[in-house]
Amino acid sequence: MLSAVRRIRALCLLAVALPALSHANDIEIHGSNTVGATLAPMLMSGFLSQRFGGEVTSRPGQSENEHLLSVSQGSKPVSARIAAHGSSTGFRALNDGIADLWASSRPAKATEIEALRAQSDLTTADNEHVIAIDGLAILVHPSNPLERISIDTLGKIFAGEIDNWAAVGGADRPIRLYARDNQSGTWDTFKTLVLGDTYHLDASAFRYESNDQLSDDVSRDPSAIGFSGLASVRSSKLLAVSDGDAPALKPTQLTVASEDYPLSRRLFLYSRDDDPKLVNEFLEFAQGQAGQDLVAQSGFISQNPIALEVAHDASVPETFRTLTGSYRRLSVNFRFAEGRTRLDNKAHRDLVRIQDYLERENKDAADLMLIGFADQQSNELRAQMISELRALSVSRALRELGLPVSAHTGYGHYMPVGSAGGESGARRNGRVEVWVRR
Repeated sequence: MLSAVRRIRALCLLAVALPALSHANDIEIHGSNTVGATLAPMLMSGFLSQRFGGEVTSRPGQSENEHLLSVSQGSKPVSARIAAHGSSTGFRALNDGIADLWASSRPAKATEIEALRAQSDLTTADNEHVIAIDGLAILVHPSNPLERISIDTLGKIFAGEIDNWAAVGGADRPIRLYARDNQSGTWDTFKTLVLGDTYHLDASAFRYESNDQLSDDVSRDPSAIGFSGLASVRSSKLLAVSDGDAPALKPTQLTVASEDYPLSRRLFLYSRDDDPKLVNEFLEFAQGQAGQDLVAQSGFISQNPIALEVAHDASVPETFRTLTGSYRRLSVNFRFAEGRTRLDNKAHRDLVRIQDYLERENKDAADLMLIGFADQQSNELRAQMISELRALSVSRALRELGLPVSAHTGYGHYMPVGSAGGESGARRNGRVEVWVRR
């Protein structure tokens, strides 16, 4: 009897130690409502249709904000479940082995990376996958006369320190706050980029699991201000946002795709080292040309590069106007991991996207120009050196793909897109822009 008890205990310990990797569906995606409400179902439907050639059926899951998709493969259907209850829930599901993929509207936290390190490294390009770019939309009622707002003013408003619209140029009316709930990656992004360590969300804020519902309620309340993913602006009014002394920008195709918009963010899928072949095929589809076309259809920003004309405002130096006068700008910026010149995971995928763009448009490396930028430095010479090294780093990476880009230069610490010196601003200011000859 005692040995039987010991066997049961051992089995229970084994069940705790090992994730429950078997589940009812062929692919399980858990996490962000921003990703899971529309984008993930569109990508999964497109993938299943392309992969198996049949009609994909979709129905609601057992709980709100869940989707079940399936396609026939002979006598056995292939099924996928998408559970969109917030980014943090997706990490727990991946860690427990319930999910194949964790959908997140924020980067993995250090504690989450460490918790999974023995099983998978979430920091590698094999497991961290950027599937779209989003802009955190700042929303007000359509009748609100405000057009732009600074990140610092946003922080004071959501902390309750500014509680009347008259204080920021609006009507004499109290401000009502609309915010995502604590499970949301959208909330985590807002808390990091806007509230930081300085402000805390006022207790009066209405909290939401759904981006769309939040936006709809803002559009009906003249006193409202809220935030959501870019795909959920709907009938609300969108404000331009400024960071420090950088110009105020609205989220557009160019400002969000390039991540110049101060509240732009990446949308992620995180995977494990031991994912099944079907899951890896889906990840390739989602990040490829066809998947990124669906990203654009969903209302988010595709990572497929496009060339756009840039209307320079009065703040742009004449030297920069001359430098770029015969070029259009590609909707991609290269950014860097630790240090000043090591490309991050997204940048490595973008190298291939630029290669594909040149082939599609019948252009070659001679048509490209790379312009590097630095965050604010102690002197101009140091900033110039850093910006040139960044451009050179991208040039070398493209050369390894058979694209010998000879036109590359640095522009120092001028034309910042973020607040100088801070962690977020430094990451965004330290960039390489890609320009293509007309």
